[in-house]
Amino acid sequence: MRFENLDLNDNVLDALYDMRFDSCTPIQEKTIPEILNGHDVLGVAQTGTGKTAAYLLPVLSKLDDGGYPEGAINCVVMSPTRELAQQIDQAMQGFGYYLQGVKSLKLGADVVIATPGRLISHISLGNVDLSKVSFFILDEADRMLDMGFADDIKAIAKELPQTCQTIMFSATMPEKIEDLAKTLLKNPIEIKLAVSKPAEKIKQSAYICYETQKLGIIKDIFKAGDLKRVIVFCGSKTKVKQVNSALQRKHINSGEMHSDLTQEERNDIMYKFKAGQLDVLVATDIVSRGIDIDDITMVINYDVPHDTEDYVHRIGRTARADRDGAAITLVSEEDQFYFQQTEKFLEKEIQKNKLPENLGDGPEYRKQGKPNKNNNSAKNRRRKDRNQTSHKDKKQHCHQKNNDITERTSNPQNKRTNPMYRDHQYEGKKTNENRRNKKSSEANKNKVRKEQYNPNQENIQNRNTNAQNRSSNYPKPKRKGNIEGNFKKRQNSIKDNKKQNYNAKQNKKVAPIQETTVTKKTERIKGFIKKLFGFRK
Repeated sequence: MRFENLDLNDNVLDALYDMRFDSCTPIQEKTIPEILNGHDVLGVAQTGTGKTAAYLLPVLSKLDDGGYPEGAINCVVMSPTRELAQQIDQAMQGFGYYLQGVKSLKLGADVVIATPGRLISHISLGNVDLSKVSFFILDEADRMLDMGFADDIKAIAKELPQTCQTIMFSATMPEKIEDLAKTLLKNPIEIKLAVSKPAEKIKQSAYICYETQKLGIIKDIFKAGDLKRVIVFCGSKTKVKQVNSALQRKHINSGEMHSDLTQEERNDIMYKFKAGQLDVLVATDIVSRGIDIDDITMVINYDVPHDTEDYVHRIGRTARADRDGAAITLVSEEDQFYFQQTEKFLEKEIQKNKLPENLGDGPEYRKQGKPNKNNNSAKNRRRKDRNQTSHKDKKQHCHQKNNDITERTSNPQNKRTNPMYRDHQYEGKKTNENRRNKKSSEANKNKVRKEQYNPNQENIQNRNTNAQNRSSNYPKPKRKGNIEGNFKKRQNSIKDNKKQNYNAKQNKKVAPIQETTVTKKTERIKGFIKKLFGFRK
């Protein structure tokens, strides 16, 4: 169906004509008429099918027709990431080029495009009034729920009027989406499109490897050829940083994209990658949905996504606009089950590549059951990755040390390890026999000490005899100089001093108390008594 056959505004059709958009995609053909009729819509389709235009075109057309309050927010669009929100804003500016009065959030009023967390912060500060909103749109709803925005979305929905038209799009249809749709949508019209298979021009392959071999495989891939316009998807932010630092050490022009970066840094990296200033982009699933870049030549999955739809979204970044592309997946032992589910969904077996020779052998690829969620949590996976990397370094160090030992022992000219030289020239060195003799002597000493502390007479006699034997066997060493004589003189002098001090204390005479030593106080008392009783001389 062509856009001209739809009941869209003339200004919107003029913008589509200038952008050379003629025919509708299946999701656009089914959803645009229902939105124009004012129904709530629940659409399920993967990214890249034209969902953005499917809800923007009818909403902009209705806003341009008029009949909505001026100076108020008439449409709210929710997106999981800031990059997708910016892309929606760019698409809206293109579709609404000939429209008058329809502006984005930056320019004024009518349409607000934001992430749930940022909109909640504006609502709490009183900067946004949602009491007159006419259209509430949720794009990539499953992704927002995975990121933990369910409570924020429900809180925003409470601020909306009951007459608001709600439109929800999702790539998958889990139970969470169904529960959310029941609470937000009113008699919705469900439009489901089967998740299409990846493009046939994508050459898919995989490496069956251990977790510690993944960085070596990526280095080998970039060593094989001069690759540009490559995206490496990782399952966590820590792995993104590790892979990016490893590529930069190999002098590869790469950048990283994850949620720890500020908005300015993320915009700068996306601009550099789109402009060709960066050859490789290492990112989380932020880039897997809604980011439209046509000239990607290769996609590398550092981790296997747990959902088959996510795998399709990731590798769908390449082989766009009738171009060729390649998709390589690194499959560890824990991810074999999820990769087998992906092969079952694609209904074909993906080619398995051989590991580089310098990395050794990988694990056996066999059918496995679904791993336990408790043991396969993100925290446990990070701990296991750290342990594997640290143990690998220790094993390599121990292996080199053992090789050095074997080389030393196998060399007959080494005098320290060769027994011919050790018995004659190194008699003073500690051997196993010397160690055994030392242990036996220490045991005998302990027995002697136990006997010494026993109060029996036999032990006392034995102790005396042992002391005599030790004194006879081990004579006292000769001292240098007349140390003993000097010591005796010192002792005698100390005794003489003590005697002199004692005699001096005994011979000391106490001075008699004289009569003239009467205190002044007693004299005053005597004088007062004499005056009182009239004594005179």
